[in-house]
Amino acid sequence: MQPNSRKTLVLATLIPIVMFGFGFALVPLYDVFCRVTGLNGKVNTSPLTEAEQRNRNNQQETMSRGVRVQFVTMNNGDMPWEFAPLEHDAVKVQTGEDFTAMFRVTNTTDRFMQGRAVPSVSPSEAAQYFHKVQCFCFDQQDLEAGESLDMPVVFEVDKELPDHIRTITLAYTLFDVTQVANNN
Repeated sequence: MQPNSRKTLVLATLIPIVMFGFGFALVPLYDVFCRVTGLNGKVNTSPLTEAEQRNRNNQQETMSRGVRVQFVTMNNGDMPWEFAPLEHDAVKVQTGEDFTAMFRVTNTTDRFMQGRAVPSVSPSEAAQYFHKVQCFCFDQQDLEAGESLDMPVVFEVDKELPDHIRTITLAYTLFDVTQVANNN
């Protein structure tokens, strides 16, 4: 084999491998980027640490105000569960105060399933001021056939929320993770 042919063969083999690796790495990199910047309403789904909670409690007091929080639920693809806010589609909350909202899921199938809710906040500018203290989205939900579960989310809207934001939408998309969970 001639040197040029060998070089071409090596490049023709390496370039697709590098392109596949780069494409594979883009998804987690984009997710991290969205969480850091608040782009697309992505928020940090981990609970506040004790230090963050103390820091939040020790911050200088500012005026509290009312903010409307809307709840939107949807199922991804073929997810057959029923999923909705339990009491209200929207509530008025005071900034700086914890609020608990309840959601209900029902497995409408005749088999065991596992689901996971992925949150987003809009407008995306509000994501950095919306803090979930406790959320069912931190864990996957395991439901037997026909079983229902009431799930809380405890959140606070930061007092530093810009004045022009009067309504925040907390949306959850419910995914079927039965196959993924069983493969691990």
